[in-house]
Amino acid sequence: MRKKLIIFGVIIVVSLITALTVFNPDSGDEGIALFATAEKGEFTVEVTTTGELSAERSTKIMGPIAAREYGIRQMTIQTLVDEGTTVKKGEFVAELDKGELYDKIQEAQDRLDSEKTAFQNAKLDTALTLRGERDKLLNLQYTLEERKLTLEQSQYEPPATVKKYENEVEKTERDLKLAGENYLIKIEQAKAKMTDQSLKLKKAQDRFNKMSDLLAEFTILAPQDGMVIYAKGGFSGDRIIEGSTISPWSPQVAELPDLSSMISTTYINEVDIRKVKPGQAVEIGLDAFPDKKMTGRVLRVARVGQQNPNSDAKVFEVVVRLNERDSDLRPAMTTSNIIVTQELEDVVYIPLECLHVHNDSINYVVKRSGALQEVKVGMTNSNEAVIEMGVEEGDILYLSMPSNLEGREPKLIPELDGTRMEKYELNEGGNAEEEWLMPDGSPMPEQMIQRFKDMGISTPSEAQERMKSFSRGRPSGGQRPSGGSRGGDRSTRTGDNN
Repeated sequence: MRKKLIIFGVIIVVSLITALTVFNPDSGDEGIALFATAEKGEFTVEVTTTGELSAERSTKIMGPIAAREYGIRQMTIQTLVDEGTTVKKGEFVAELDKGELYDKIQEAQDRLDSEKTAFQNAKLDTALTLRGERDKLLNLQYTLEERKLTLEQSQYEPPATVKKYENEVEKTERDLKLAGENYLIKIEQAKAKMTDQSLKLKKAQDRFNKMSDLLAEFTILAPQDGMVIYAKGGFSGDRIIEGSTISPWSPQVAELPDLSSMISTTYINEVDIRKVKPGQAVEIGLDAFPDKKMTGRVLRVARVGQQNPNSDAKVFEVVVRLNERDSDLRPAMTTSNIIVTQELEDVVYIPLECLHVHNDSINYVVKRSGALQEVKVGMTNSNEAVIEMGVEEGDILYLSMPSNLEGREPKLIPELDGTRMEKYELNEGGNAEEEWLMPDGSPMPEQMIQRFKDMGISTPSEAQERMKSFSRGRPSGGQRPSGGSRGGDRSTRTGDNN
């Protein structure tokens, strides 16, 4: 019985101590205070964003490119196979509305009939003209023969009469010679006229034949084996489906992607883009298959940003090539991309929740002892931050500011005097000097830079804005999510009592 009373007393004492510790009003929190321990080891800097899958290479399924040569202004898709349909080479893909083409063919038929009639009329006219010239030559020959005969019979006539008959013979010979020359000219003239009419007829016939052949191209067949994926067209970038109209200048209907090489296109905000470089490793997840984890590498990074339509932020296109092949991958699938931008070794890091800011320029932490200590922050990810000065490995820190310490000022680090107004992101190496670039990413000529400066534009970003103000539209594309950062959960959080 005495032993039971001792055990019961010990339990009561422990309970009282625990209650006083947890609910002590001087503890600085209305409940259990949470702490984290500063750790030392490897630290990964990551940028996390979403992207959209597409094939790195694809074959375009095109409508009739020659339609624009015949005045076809637009073509409407009447029938289109379902997206994702696997087709063989030569199989049906789409049917375009032939109404406007039929009208053009009828116009060509009318023109052809007109040219045929003109050709026949020209043929008859030249035949009649040349026949008349030949009759004229024949009549002159008969006249010449008669006058020569009269001249021969006038040998006993007076000299004046003989002279008259001689003049008539010479005149007739001259008329006959001139008529012969005119006949040759008429022949050449007739040949030229018939050649011209023949060319017009041939041109009208060729146009009619080609437009008739064009009818077959309005039934679009697969150029090779593959899976049909709807294309995006127009200035708005809308998907081309049944009922959509396509331009004869860019008559793409769909595409057959090469699924053996896939890329993920994503957009990173301007704050994080300087961390991303070609060749960096990427961890890729698929929203459609949460259990699948794939890898890739950054293929290219845009040098010129675009306006995010959902905010005032600028974003940069980043293309990631997947390392693996998978039969489940399909274009337009959403991916989560974790880009590993940097890996540090043997550094001290703490959870971001441990960081506080004083006077908008001093970063500090609250140690378990209650001391407020300024820190120098290095690289960060979405969960943790590297601490270069002010915290040692094993230090226990508050995850939130205790209420009884509010208003106190942190202990400063003398080495940071004069640098506290700089953002801690500059520890990554500072912003690279802005480059003067054209909208396509090529270097801007020196003359153009000087003209901008003469206009009062002193920075590349201002020049980019001025050039965009003259553009007719914004670039279009897939999703433009804002980029972010995310890292692994390395912090060790423990519930503890003061």
